[in-house]
Amino acid sequence: MIIQRYWRVPAIILATGIFLASHSPSGAEGFDEAAWRAAVLGIEPAKLREPNVENGRFLNPWMPMEHAGFSRMIKWRLTRKAEYTDEEKKHLPAILNGAPRRIAALNGGDFILWVGHASFLVRSGGEYWLTDPVFSKRALLPARKTPPGMSAPEVNGLGGKLNVIISHNHYDHLDSSSIKALRDDARYFVPKGLGKFVRSLGKKDVVEMDWWEERDLGGGNRMVCLPMQHWSLRFGQGHNTTLWASFLIITPGRKVYFAGDSGYFIGYREIGRRWPGIDYVLMPVTAYHPRWFMHYAHMNADEALDAFADLGARHFIPTQWGTFHLGDEPPGYPALDLQSKIRERGLDAARFSIMDIGGIVEMR
Repeated sequence: MIIQRYWRVPAIILATGIFLASHSPSGAEGFDEAAWRAAVLGIEPAKLREPNVENGRFLNPWMPMEHAGFSRMIKWRLTRKAEYTDEEKKHLPAILNGAPRRIAALNGGDFILWVGHASFLVRSGGEYWLTDPVFSKRALLPARKTPPGMSAPEVNGLGGKLNVIISHNHYDHLDSSSIKALRDDARYFVPKGLGKFVRSLGKKDVVEMDWWEERDLGGGNRMVCLPMQHWSLRFGQGHNTTLWASFLIITPGRKVYFAGDSGYFIGYREIGRRWPGIDYVLMPVTAYHPRWFMHYAHMNADEALDAFADLGARHFIPTQWGTFHLGDEPPGYPALDLQSKIRERGLDAARFSIMDIGGIVEMR
């Protein structure tokens, strides 16, 4: 355990606490899935549109999060973990090299490439869209289990307009060195409160957006900032002083929804209703064990599939598995769990792409 390994080093304990606390909602042991689902489905959709800031701090107005503090995080780290099979412990995505060469072979066609974790490179509408870029070996403390499928210099070398989307300020989604390494003419879309930080990294074209806000980017391209159920924390940025968000990329004839990092909530139904015909969903499936601790801010495989159905989308791509070990479950476990749930539900496997690192899905 990270805490046990570094308990003699106060600075490391503090850093670990901040990182893990940013991924660790409170809860009670003996988690009741049925009660949790009932609470989620009992929310009135109108609450999604209520103010999301109070006394200078952001919140999820439909279901404010209750925090138990650092001691709760310590209890989780010292609690006995569930058992996993050798296959579940060892499973990781394959690594495909030569991304720039394979992109060039597409002859300008639209695609989605998995860089790793929540980092995806999308080409659509004549432009590139890069989500939550993290190329570093660590996300504050947790080390990568798999290398990125592209480097920052390789992304920079593609040419064309580069748009960068940042969902929130947690270290596995917002990495300072990765942002600095990207070319300076990129345009950034960030939730409210994060603009100042991104500009401090030397980036000038930064667009801050609030939930439900839509921007016309010209050429038939639009960006929509949408809710997700999460929270924020980072060194130098107080708890919930910056917003968290998902984003819908709309290009001529195509909609790609980047769900960011979220627990299951009724917002998916509203998003699907308001923006029908979503083509591809980049959906988080990670760090959901133990459920009593993770349920608020992270979806398990069943919830991710339910969110996909709520959105009414055509194609599902799981994110955030296979790179960092963040929850109790091994980093490759969510992919195996998702495959199992797809079979159990009798879903059309052709609608799901569980990608390799550096893998490409062509959008036809």
